Amino acid sequence: MTISPHHCKRTVLFLSTKKFRYPWFTSRNIHVYESDYSAGSVLEIINATNATTLISFLNVNDERYITIHNAFLSACKSSRTCKRLMPSEYCGDIEAFPMRPRYYGSTREPFRQILKNEAGDVEYTLLQCGWFMDYFLPKEKSYMKPVPDEFPINLDEWTVRIRGTGDELQSWTLGREVAKAVVELCAAKEWEPVVYVVGQWGTFNEAVKIMESFYGRPLKKSYTFAEEIRSFVTANLHNEHEYAVQAVMCDEFSIDGATACPKEKTLRQRETYFRNCKFSTIEEVLKRAEEVDFL
Repeated sequence: MTISPHHCKRTVLFLSTKKFRYPWFTSRNIHVYESDYSAGSVLEIINATNATTLISFLNVNDERYITIHNAFLSACKSSRTCKRLMPSEYCGDIEAFPMRPRYYGSTREPFRQILKNEAGDVEYTLLQCGWFMDYFLPKEKSYMKPVPDEFPINLDEWTVRIRGTGDELQSWTLGREVAKAVVELCAAKEWEPVVYVVGQWGTFNEAVKIMESFYGRPLKKSYTFAEEIRSFVTANLHNEHEYAVQAVMCDEFSIDGATACPKEKTLRQRETYFRNCKFSTIEEVLKRAEEVDFL
């Protein structure tokens, strides 16, 4: 996605490998451009539209991540106007845990190093948010696809799989509030290299109690111990591009406490960048979901 100025307002350009013609886009003044994500293709679009910011939401967990984002960086460096880049991250405390989850260590972390050394006149920031809070919602209430192999609470089966002790610190943020944070960052005069947003910090044991209290019934619990997780990951490092392995790497990510964005820095940046944003708690999101069709 790219942002371009238009009469002092921001116009959103959506880049996709497919040409979408849905009214949802046009009714929101979102212009869709087809691209193969090569540097030349992206550069042509951003030069033609005078875009100023390139934001990636591509969830690619293999070597294509580096190839595509290198192309985005190259396009920005060659562009006349697009000198801001926000790569696809949306992870946790990457400063304390740059290699978690491990498949980020082989995709996001190498590109982070490229940005440090080769960004040139392109300003960038790496936005982190912990888990998306949307996964606490029933699938019929959320635009976000459930990931039951990654997120421990499965509302369809009314189960929870506690990983480790369940007392490891996590952070959660509602997806649409992450989107609002992106908009606020586009308006900011300067970016820090890493920016954090969080709706709520807590543990999964605490989150389960919130869910059970809200819905008035217990979740069926199972447990996967830390030793099992670490042993499986170690034995399958050579298969890290397989989704089943990546799911267990998410378990490791969770038991390491790596999803928890650093609280002091996050709250400081909230004051710097996000004074216009309201970040919700799990309970607030559950209550709101009962009042609307989708959240």
